[in-house]
Parts: sequence; C-alpha cells; structure tokens
Amino acid sequence: MPKRGKRYRALKELVEKGKLYSPKEAIALVKKLANAKFDETIDAAIRLGVDPRHADQQVRGMAILPHGTGKEKKVLVFAQGEKAEEAKAAGADYVGGMELIEKIQKEGWLDFDATVSTPDMMRHVSRLGRILGPRGLMPSPKTGTVTNDVASVVKEIKSGRVEFRVDKYGIVHVPIGKASFSEDQLYENFRALLSAVIKAKPPAAKGQYIKSIALSPTMGPSVKIDPNVAQKEIVLE
Repeated sequence: MPKRGKRYRALKELVEKGKLYSPKEAIALVKKLANAKFDETIDAAIRLGVDPRHADQQVRGMAILPHGTGKEKKVLVFAQGEKAEEAKAAGADYVGGMELIEKIQKEGWLDFDATVSTPDMMRHVSRLGRILGPRGLMPSPKTGTVTNDVASVVKEIKSGRVEFRVDKYGIVHVPIGKASFSEDQLYENFRALLSAVIKAKPPAAKGQYIKSIALSPTMGPSVKIDPNVAQKEIVLE
C-alpha cells in the first residue's frame, strides 16, 4: 500500500480506531474529513453477507435519494417514435435507436451516466452487454430501466435515482451526496440507500446480511458505522 500523505494521516487521527459510529455521528465526522479544495463526494460502502459467485445471491436494485447526489447525470434512452419524444420531453440527454447502439459499438462512445430502454429495443441493446454491463450501464428490468414509462424513469434519474449492484467482494458502493450537503441531507440520502439495499436482500442470503458500513470522502479516510444501529434507525423512524 502506498504511503499516505501528511494531510491524510492528520485526518485519520480524527477517526477513533475501532469505533463504530452511529449514522449521524459518522456523517458529522465525514464532513469534517472532507477538507480538500473541491466539493468532495461522500461515498457509502456496504459489505453484505452474500456470495456474489452464486446467481441467487446477487444484489441489485435502485434507490431514490431525496436530495440527489450533487452530480448532474447524463441519461441515454433507447427508444423510437412516441416513446422517444416522451423521453426528450422528460429531459433525456440522448435519445435514439440503432444509430446510438452502433456509435457505442464502433466508436466506444460512453458519454453518459445512465441508460433506459423500451422493451422492444432490448433485442438490439442486448448486443451492448459486454460494453455496458461491466460499467453498470446496461438497462435492466430489475432496476426498472427497461420500461415503456421512460419519462418517469428519466425524471427519477435526473432527480436523484441511483442504481447499485454488489461487486465480486460482496460490497455495494454508492455516492450519497457531496460534502457541501447538510448533515440532514446526507443522513436522509443514507437512510434511503440502506433501506433499498435491505429490501433487495435475496431469499438465498443466510445469516447476517449487513456486515459492515463505511462512509468516506473522496480524499479522506473512512468512518465505520454500526450496522445494527443503522438498521434500527430505519425501522424506528
């Protein structure tokens, strides 16, 4: 592991070693740790008690963060005719059919953050699986991004919808906002994400589902959250 700089080490001293913080304590601390010269992103890392090697233990879903992520998302919609017009009216950045599919295939064009597709277009979009899949950009019925209601989904993505998918290590990584957000905004976004991850628990997952949770700013150390306290707050509030 590369040696950490003086700034990072100084910030690390602010985090009590071995302590599991409550969500609100962690958010207050992580905001203090985000002292870079730009508006750092606050990321959540949730380690799950699943084995992603098994298809029946895959975790994938979406959450609508009430205060967004602080980043304007570019949305691409694969649609034609009336649905294409609905997508444009809803604010989609790119709308089209085969011409966009070929642009991605032939030019490696990936200047977008999310994709939506109507069901009839998926037989063509499926050929992009190897390109979009590893980047988490492939439209999927599981996340509601394969739909005829393209307008609603585009608006949701623009207003704060995020998709999550467990990685090969059993961890879900999702940004919950910017350091400039208030503590309340970050807390509400965090609760929305954790609630969605809990609801996405696969039936085949046994034992403790939420193993650990950590928040971290782009350029700072992580702060660990007590998963039991976090889950109780979601149930109680």
